[in-house]
Amino acid sequence: MNVGVPRETYPDERRVALAPVGVSALAKAGASVVVEHDAGQQAGFPDSLYEAHGATIASDRAQIFTTANVILQVRGLGANPDAGQADLELFQSGQIVLGLLDPLGAPEAAQELAGRNVTSFALELLPRVSRAQPMDVLSAMATIAGYKAVLMAADTLPRMFPMMITAAGTITPARVLIVGAGVAGLQAIASARRLGAVVQAYDVRPAVKEQVESLGARFVELELDTEESETEGGYAQAMGEEFYRRQRELMGRVVAESDVVITTAAVPGGKAPILLTEEMVNGMDEGAVIVDLAAESGGNCELTQPGKNVNVSGVTIMGPANVASTIPFHASQMYSKNVTAFVENLVKDGEVRMDLDDPIIHDALLTHEGQVFNARVRERLGLTASDEGSNA
Repeated sequence: MNVGVPRETYPDERRVALAPVGVSALAKAGASVVVEHDAGQQAGFPDSLYEAHGATIASDRAQIFTTANVILQVRGLGANPDAGQADLELFQSGQIVLGLLDPLGAPEAAQELAGRNVTSFALELLPRVSRAQPMDVLSAMATIAGYKAVLMAADTLPRMFPMMITAAGTITPARVLIVGAGVAGLQAIASARRLGAVVQAYDVRPAVKEQVESLGARFVELELDTEESETEGGYAQAMGEEFYRRQRELMGRVVAESDVVITTAAVPGGKAPILLTEEMVNGMDEGAVIVDLAAESGGNCELTQPGKNVNVSGVTIMGPANVASTIPFHASQMYSKNVTAFVENLVKDGEVRMDLDDPIIHDALLTHEGQVFNARVRERLGLTASDEGSNA
């Protein structure tokens, strides 16, 4: 079996799908690896390092798609809507592609892959089961985003995070509010606490209170009905507008007393809920900072501009995009371990085994044998059980 690793083409993407050490891991599973020239350069992995681990370097991108049975990408078609189109014609019938494909946000891309008879696995669709934890790309990238959000806030805030007792007097600690205590939020809590800030956190799921408090933060409790705030898979889910209206009303006071607010609330395949209103922003002290990690899906602050930093009434609102890519070395290492674990589960004795009784393979399978396979994506496309995938 041949595994191909093309260079990423999404704008400003610095990650690579497979780190050099991953080449050795896949070799043990019976796979040879071909890597496009300079695919890992921006992540800190030169071609020579890949060769040292046994990979072949291809100077021509088309060679990757011609020779590989399995293609590994960070952002495949769907998650790379513009530049990714150039790869569509390179795919071979029966080829396998594995990566972030944004299946719920860009389901039409799945039809295009099905039309090329490509078998695709979208890592966003992995089930929340214990065996899938080593493959959980979303959690790995969220960990990096939560950490980096705190650094961005600390660099922008015109005051220091920790309390200090100096000859010039006592410096009071910064007050940080984390909205959303998922993986990114919990990492942001831990990072802000390490820098010495006083941290509060809020989440619609009361069950995460213990996790928040174990990291040294105070859990903000609002009088809201949160019984349906979590899906069976453990993800936070979208609530009704009346819920969000009441939530915003109660959160206003907490936001006003914060120097930094980091928001992390995203809905898979949907628009991020608005949690911070213009009125809340205007109620913050001048110099305060908001880091909106949901910017790419519209933002949790109604004043967020994706990919930009804006100043409103003296408050800096940061809408960073593709945050994990800003720490490409470790992001690539983590992503590589995730995809390697997936491939090791998919391959037996050097051959791909499509065991659809395995929930990991079944749930992550997006397209197969010319059809859109995943039920949730089919529903978004309006396909019925009898439809012929991309021909529907």
